Amino acid sequence: MKLLSTFDFQGLVTGVLLCSIGILFLKGAGLVTGQTAGLALLLSYVVPLGFGPLFFILGIPFLVLALRHRGHVFAFRTVFAVLGISAGAQILPLLVNFDHLNTATAAILGGACSGVGLVAIFRHNASAGGMTILSILIEHRTGLKAGWFQLGVDGVVFTASAFVLAFDQLVYSAIGAMVTNLIIVWNFDVAQSGTGRPGYGRPANDGAFDSVQQPPQSTSSQSSS
Repeated sequence: MKLLSTFDFQGLVTGVLLCSIGILFLKGAGLVTGQTAGLALLLSYVVPLGFGPLFFILGIPFLVLALRHRGHVFAFRTVFAVLGISAGAQILPLLVNFDHLNTATAAILGGACSGVGLVAIFRHNASAGGMTILSILIEHRTGLKAGWFQLGVDGVVFTASAFVLAFDQLVYSAIGAMVTNLIIVWNFDVAQSGTGRPGYGRPANDGAFDSVQQPPQSTSSQSSS
C-alpha cells in the first residue's frame, strides 16, 4: 500500500476539513464532543491552550499504538489527519465567525460534519487520533462497531463535562456526539478501511482485511490437431 496516494490524499483532506468544520460549530456554541477531541475541547475552556495543540498532545500516546498495531502507513496517515484537524481548528475561526448560532443547530451540524469527516478518514486507512485509533483496532479484532465503542467513551467524557458545562450545553453536546457516532455506525465498516469504498482500491488477499471477490477470469482453450 502506498504511503499516501492521490486518491487517499483527497479523501483524508475531505475528512480533515469536515472534522474541522464540526469543531468550529461545536466550539462556537460552547459545546463539546466525545473522544479525544471532546477532551481537548473541554480542556480548552479551562486551560490557556487552544484546541489544536491540546488535540495533538493528547493523541501522541495513541499514535505509538497505531504504529505498533496497524503499521507505518496507517500511522503516517493518522499523523496527517491529526495535524490537519489541529491546524484547521485553529485557522477556521479566523476565517469564519457566527453572528448568531443556534445551539441545537450547532450540535446537529457539528455532529454530522464530524461523523462524515471521520468516515472519510477511516475509509482511507487512517484515524483522527486518540480513541478513534483504539476503536478501529477493537472493531478489527472483535467486530464491535467503532461507533458503539466511541459512544461508550463519550459517556465518560460527558460525565467529566458535567463539572464544567451548563446542563443545556451538556444535553446538546450529547446530541451532537450521538449524531456523529450513529453516522459512523451506519456508514462505516472496518472492511472499508484502506479502500475508500468496498471493493475499490484494495488488492485481494492483502492479509489485513477480508479479500475482495474478484471477477472470474475468462480462459480460452486452444485445441491442437
